[in-house]
Order: sequence, then C-alpha cells, then structure tokens
Amino acid sequence: MKVYLIWLSGVILWNFGLPNVQPLADVIAAVVLSIMSQYLKHSLKIN
Repeated sequence: MKVYLIWLSGVILWNFGLPNVQPLADVIAAVVLSIMSQYLKHSLKIN
C-alpha cells in the first residue's frame, strides 16, 4: 500500500503541477513513475 500511495502522490503532483505539458511528457512521466514503483517494491521486499 505504501508504494501505491507514493505512486499516486507522484501522479497527482504531475497532473496538477504541470497540467499543460505535451502528451509525450505524460507518457514519459508514467513510465518513470512505474519504474520507480517497481524499484520501491523490490527495495522494500513487497510483492
């Protein structure tokens, strides 16, 4: 649940902090947030 909340916070910050970015930037941000969440799951040993 911790990783999900961190990911959700990142999505909210991205969408409200930078609402007028190009669609490509949204895709890149989604990929980066996904990679970060996978890394957190692995480093915290969460399945």
